[in-house]
Amino acid sequence: MTLGAMQDFELRVMRLLDHAAREHGGRELVSYWADGRETRTDWAGIHHDARKLAQWLEKQGLVPGDRVATLAMNHHHHLTAWYGTIGMGGVIHTINPRLFDEQLVYIANHAEDRVLFYDRQFQPLVDRLKPQWTSIEHYVAFDDEGPAGFQAILDGEDGDYRWHEGPERDPCMICYTSGTTGNPKGVQYEHRSTVIHAMAAVAPDLLNLSSRAVVLPVVPLFHAAAWGLPFACALSGAKLVYAATNDAAVLCRLMNQEKVTHSAGVPTVWLAMFQHIDATGQRPEHIQQVVIGGSAAPRAMIERIMGMGATVKHLWGMTETSPIGTAGAPPPHWDDLSRDEQLDHVSKQGQIPFGIELRIVDDADAVLPRDGITSGRLQVRGPWVVKRYFKAEREAVDADQWFDTGDVALLHPDGTMQITDRAKDVIKSGGEWISSVDLENAAVGCPGVGEAAAIGVQHPKWDERPLLLIVRKPGSNVTAQEVTAHLAKHVAKWWLPDEIVFVDDLPHTATGKLLKTELRARYKDYKLATAA
Repeated sequence: MTLGAMQDFELRVMRLLDHAAREHGGRELVSYWADGRETRTDWAGIHHDARKLAQWLEKQGLVPGDRVATLAMNHHHHLTAWYGTIGMGGVIHTINPRLFDEQLVYIANHAEDRVLFYDRQFQPLVDRLKPQWTSIEHYVAFDDEGPAGFQAILDGEDGDYRWHEGPERDPCMICYTSGTTGNPKGVQYEHRSTVIHAMAAVAPDLLNLSSRAVVLPVVPLFHAAAWGLPFACALSGAKLVYAATNDAAVLCRLMNQEKVTHSAGVPTVWLAMFQHIDATGQRPEHIQQVVIGGSAAPRAMIERIMGMGATVKHLWGMTETSPIGTAGAPPPHWDDLSRDEQLDHVSKQGQIPFGIELRIVDDADAVLPRDGITSGRLQVRGPWVVKRYFKAEREAVDADQWFDTGDVALLHPDGTMQITDRAKDVIKSGGEWISSVDLENAAVGCPGVGEAAAIGVQHPKWDERPLLLIVRKPGSNVTAQEVTAHLAKHVAKWWLPDEIVFVDDLPHTATGKLLKTELRARYKDYKLATAA
């Protein structure tokens, strides 16, 4: 006999936007565009525009499950595209314009995108790749004011639309990984996983969001779901300030003009901000919390931001974790810690929120202790962690749902996680991954190059930059300039090594693989000229 029951309420993403429009409809969204314009709307406006876009997408023949791509910077039209696509049952696919052409072609075709919304600054890229994108039927520029532009298609609809309903485990978004060997892999988020992630993200120990927050996400909307902020801000009713630039002077002015309290971005954003502060004396006056992810923040950076009166939170995660895995939060005894002890704590990768489980294992998959000393392969599981990559034949987890992150870490007894190394030899530059293997493979294709090894060396601005070590073929006199010119044809410009060093030989393992640990140890104190 059933004595009671709760309503069966599907966790659909559009309920977040409905809530934002209903309870926080007048809360503003400010956009600073690439051409210097500033426009304003609010959550009610996003809600209405998203319904219009859903109408337009259906008129183009799109059906639930179809993928819609974006190639754009941060602004409110981009956000409208997210919610409009999801609202008609589609799957929003954010494309990172920093990828090189081969990857951009692959992911759009693999996702079978049917529509591409893009910023006009990427028009040359779109024109170049259009013949190779086999599934895209409609191209619309966000900032085209003409009859074929984004605003025009919104103006052509009345917004009388009801969101598509369905199971909460329907897909709503797809993000592709980058920087690993082989082709990028698609991580397809579900409505359920996204809503649960947003509910967790607003908590004080994570992003600490409320309707009083004014958030300027420097993290791009194309980077790992913008760390979940578009959904978490709708849930909390926070004000959003978007900028289609990382220029420190613009960001500082916007922060003061809009009284920004929360910011989120990679460490390089704050290095540029410090330079602006030192040069002009202007600084963000209202900032309360700075979330830093993508790369580890230098201790001196954390100390300076804390000196500005703001809380600093390290965020660790990955595309496969939607992306929040851990976030730095002050422990109960924070006020009793010395300044050095506080800095030690914040410099680690953070605490484990409800919804995420972490463990470390050895090479035999035996679980290791959380003693703050023993390091092992970091594994994660939870309701917003990937189970299977898009179109993959096999699941990406073991029988108990543990996903191997590829990182090496240690866990402290209090639940703090600390990354100690990376299992995969990727180079992390400015919050983005550079595949050392892909760089090496491209270099070996250059005439005169016998063998190549790419490693990351420390850089004060970018965290790491590539150093390329090359063994010439016998009799070859290939130069660094020739190698760079060859690489420029195969990899993105920002992947190009800062320096190329010619060596007589490279260390190898017993099975003939490059011994990267030896190379990193050999060049750990190497000073790049670009780091001066």
